[in-house]
Amino acid sequence: MLILCTGATGLVGHNFVRAAADAGHKVLALCGKNSLPDIKNVESKKCELLDEYALQRAVLDIFPDAIVNCAAIASPSNVDANPELAEKLNAGLPERLAQLAHHVGARFVHLSTDMVFDGSAAPYKNTDIPMPYNLYGTTKLMAEKKVLKISAPTTVVLRISHVMGNSLLGKTSFHEKLLRAWSSGERLSMPDNEIKRPLSALRLADILVEICERPNLSGIYHYAGLESVSKFQMAARIARHFNLDPDEFLENKPLARDADLSLDISCLAARIKGRSCMFDEILPELSVPEDIVPWLKSKTGISPVRRFKL
Repeated sequence: MLILCTGATGLVGHNFVRAAADAGHKVLALCGKNSLPDIKNVESKKCELLDEYALQRAVLDIFPDAIVNCAAIASPSNVDANPELAEKLNAGLPERLAQLAHHVGARFVHLSTDMVFDGSAAPYKNTDIPMPYNLYGTTKLMAEKKVLKISAPTTVVLRISHVMGNSLLGKTSFHEKLLRAWSSGERLSMPDNEIKRPLSALRLADILVEICERPNLSGIYHYAGLESVSKFQMAARIARHFNLDPDEFLENKPLARDADLSLDISCLAARIKGRSCMFDEILPELSVPEDIVPWLKSKTGISPVRRFKL
């Protein structure tokens, strides 16, 4: 299978590209300012995703069997800071990709978010009516409606929760940001009333590969971890995993409103082979960025174990 992936250097995109290549598929990875290392079965290409001609050329040059959209402005604060760009990337780009996928007869897999809900009635099923409480969720809901309107029978919208894993540059995932802040002497405030079901980037990547391989799947599905955890609990358990004292590095600062965005994944789980996992099963997958290792060793007296995917 030939797969085109946008956002290929992001946390989800990078892990997906590797998983698809490992599964024997050929991948055209569209990248922005960052570049992928050499990966067997993967061709990396710079592409300005908001340049409609460049995007169309990338698709029509290869006529992919599937297009997987991992590109987005995924930070709510960044969306609020630049709403026009966010609407173009989070809603306009998926619509254009869906049109191109329909034109070349490709399956289209689009990543959405648990933030299409407001956090007041969890756990959320994929059939529940969305009600975003921020602009980020609104742009992602706009995208869902646009792509499904174009070709619902060949499109999968996958709503996901908080993704945990190792990013390409070791700077963008949750545990990497925590370790970097702590190594700089920061004590962070985290809410104990913002709840999600964190998931493994590695397992998500494998699920996306399986979805690409399953033409019988279409529509909206949810994928998340099996355990509801607050952001404060996530950070505390990550600290303990790396032999750090959470009390030294964290303080609880609740949000003004409770928000439980736990997703019910039973509909997708009944249709795929891949399984999700509990939070503690994700922790061994997390690596310490190389430049943070000396600080962590000086702090704990323990050298982090380097982990390799076999």
